[in-house]
Amino acid sequence: MKKKYRKLPRNTDYSAYRHPRWWPTWVLIAVMWCVAQFPIRFQWWMGKVVGLLAHRIAGSRRRITETNIRLCFPELPAEQQAALVRNAFIANGIGILELGIAWFRDPSKLMGITDIHGLEHFEHALSQGKGVLLLGGHYSTLDLGGSLVTQVIRADVMQRDHNNPLMNAVMTRARGRRYGTVLGAKDLRGLFRSLKSNHAVWYATDQDYGRKDIVFAPFFGIPTGTITATSRIAERSGCQIVPFSHFRREGKPGYDIYFHPALENFPSGDDLQDATAINSKIEQEIRRAPDQYLWMHRRFKTRPDPEDPGFYQRK
Repeated sequence: MKKKYRKLPRNTDYSAYRHPRWWPTWVLIAVMWCVAQFPIRFQWWMGKVVGLLAHRIAGSRRRITETNIRLCFPELPAEQQAALVRNAFIANGIGILELGIAWFRDPSKLMGITDIHGLEHFEHALSQGKGVLLLGGHYSTLDLGGSLVTQVIRADVMQRDHNNPLMNAVMTRARGRRYGTVLGAKDLRGLFRSLKSNHAVWYATDQDYGRKDIVFAPFFGIPTGTITATSRIAERSGCQIVPFSHFRREGKPGYDIYFHPALENFPSGDDLQDATAINSKIEQEIRRAPDQYLWMHRRFKTRPDPEDPGFYQRK
């Protein structure tokens, strides 16, 4: 998929996607739109089916998830680890269907079943006048949680482009309706402009980006490659770092969004100390609902010593 679309331009004008090569993607988008119109309960049920199907057939992603769960929750017996893996697929299956809600429905309609916790922490940080980095994570409610957040605050977002240019156009246009500005993942100039204007910017550090500009900070007790860019951004801009998270409720449909006090003494001048503080906060939030995290990602791919055996090598 990446090779197929690598040289195609990132164009958000739908008229650029009339060629028959895009028809399968248009069909998928139409299905997403239709499903998004169903009641939440029905979508959660369909998401569970999607998740269980993926758990059965997506062998590679299941092995990655099993490895991550085994590494991060060694205290759990094998049967509980297996249950957590299964529930993670269910949660992320629901999250896939929630993309349609985030992109094609009015998120204000869901505010009646959404509770906001700690908004005063965000407001206090923004009152400092230097902008706010909203330290998020890759939870299964990623896009929907972001859409709900923007119902109570104004925020910009940094995003990595979708590999499929048409899907990227839909995603970017949808996020453009929710967020103030949609910034590219490498648009640091745009990021600093937003912070200088005292905006909030959604920002996530919890993936493996390779060996460049990282330190190995503990994450669930494992030395984990963590980017140092957060410290550089805070140092240069003077912005506040406000951790936040968003989760789907168990049982009846509903969502919870949490804002936390800005990180203290950040940046500290010590990249490892800063990265440890960030990972600790993200870990703390993941433990609220461990199944609602994106465990399918190879978070521990980069090892401290390049000669160390990888965790994800197939036996």
